[in-house]
Formats: sequence, structure tokens, C-alpha cells
Amino acid sequence: MTVQHSDAPAGRLRGAAEGIRAYRLIAGMWIRSTLAYRASFLMTALGNFLATGLDFVAILLMFSHIDALGGYTLPEVAFLYGASGAAFGLADLVMGSMDRLGRRVRDGTLDTLLVRPVPVLAQVAADRFALRRLGRITQGLLVLGYALLTLDVHWTPLRALMIPLMLLSGGAIFAAVFVAGGAFQFVAQDASEVQNSFTYGGNTLLQYPPTVFAKDMVRGATFVVPLAFVNWLPAMYVLDRPYPLDLPGWLAFTPPLVAAGCCALAGVAWRAGLRAYRSTGS
Repeated sequence: MTVQHSDAPAGRLRGAAEGIRAYRLIAGMWIRSTLAYRASFLMTALGNFLATGLDFVAILLMFSHIDALGGYTLPEVAFLYGASGAAFGLADLVMGSMDRLGRRVRDGTLDTLLVRPVPVLAQVAADRFALRRLGRITQGLLVLGYALLTLDVHWTPLRALMIPLMLLSGGAIFAAVFVAGGAFQFVAQDASEVQNSFTYGGNTLLQYPPTVFAKDMVRGATFVVPLAFVNWLPAMYVLDRPYPLDLPGWLAFTPPLVAAGCCALAGVAWRAGLRAYRSTGS
């Protein structure tokens, strides 16, 4: 028993390394396939860029009639929008294929992934890796750049460090939601829209200030599905604004811990869902 326990951490590390290697190889295959038709790739990436940009155009149209939204100026809303959009874009690029899991469960094609000596999560996440999703990341970073240039903020090293912290931690939190949503599809099978309500819907929620939502909604996004740690809480520190729920300011520095916790819980949910899976027999 002692040997098994001592080997367990090493085994998990080896499994993680194998999963990353498998993901890289599968994603590389799809990238090479995509770049074989460069004109098509450029057009789809541009289309993705323009389609996601319509959300910010709607915000610009609102600010053509108002001076502030929920007490926030256009540069401040652009800061929230850009941080959320870029973080979500990173997660969508890496884990966006998880919403296809329910289809694989229904038609039985998930069985082909189970017999391969490669972690199933890596195979599902890298399946049909879509390089066109770079358009969403680019659009989010451009809006974030505009916000950083126009914000009236007293920049300090700690505030500047908060920007990459938001993007990386936020991307990890969204990735955990993608994985947890995939785990739910083992049970519900046809639940991609439920998953999308927390991923794409969560991204839309975070693009706007928390002050425009009811407090119960803000509490849910903070304590139930902690999407508020993607940008709301750290942004309040950068913008020097109080959080609507009167939470302590030090929570702005906890997104990495929240992201680690979310990833751990998503991993537990994924393993539970995979163990509960029963083949369709087809």
C-alpha cells in the first residue's frame, strides 16, 4: 500500500505529461490541416473576429446615447469587455471542442477514444482544434489595449501585474467550466446548450459592470460559479472601485487560487463522469 501511495503522484504527473503531449500532437494535426487552405483559414478567422466584434459595437452604440453604464465609463466597460473576451478566447481555443462530447456519447464514437492509450480529456479537447478562434482572442486584446490607453488610472507595478493575472487565471477558470460542462454531458448527453449558457453566456455577463445586475446574480457569479474572479474582482482593484457585495479588497488577488480550485473540481467531475459512462453498444 505504501508503494502505491508513493507512486500515485508520479503516476498523475506522467499522465498529465502524456495528455499534454497527445493534445499537442492532435492539435498540431488540425493546425496543419487548417493551414493547408490558408485563404479559407484567413477568411474564417476574419469572420470570427468580426462576429465577436459585434458585441463591442453594441456597447459603442449604447454609449453614443449615454455617458455611463451602471456608473462605468466607456473605457472602464471596455476594460471589462477586453479582459473577459481575451480570457474566454484562450479557454475557447484550448477547450472549445468540449461541447461536442454529448454528440460523441449519443452516437457511440466516444468508444473509439476510450480504447486508445491516450487520456480521453486530451483527445476530446483537441478534437477539431479550431485555429480560427484566434480571431476572438485578437479582438478581445485590441479592446483591452484601447481600454488601457484611455483609462484614467494611477498605474503601479501591482496594478500592471493584475492584467496578465486576469487573462491567465480567467482563461483557466473558463477552461474548468468547459471541462465541468463536458463531464455533465456524460449524464445529460444532449446538454451542450446548458454548457454554453455558462461559458459563452458567462463571457457575455462579464462584459458588463456588476452594478447593472441584481445582487442575487452577482452573488451567483461570485460564490456558485465563480466567474466574477475572471475580471470583476481584479478589475475593481485596478479601477479603484468598491465591489457591489462589499467584499474585502484582498479577494482581487485570489483568482489564481480560485482557478486552481476550479480546475481541481473540474478534474474530479470529469473522472466521475468518465467512470459513470456506459457504452451505447453501437
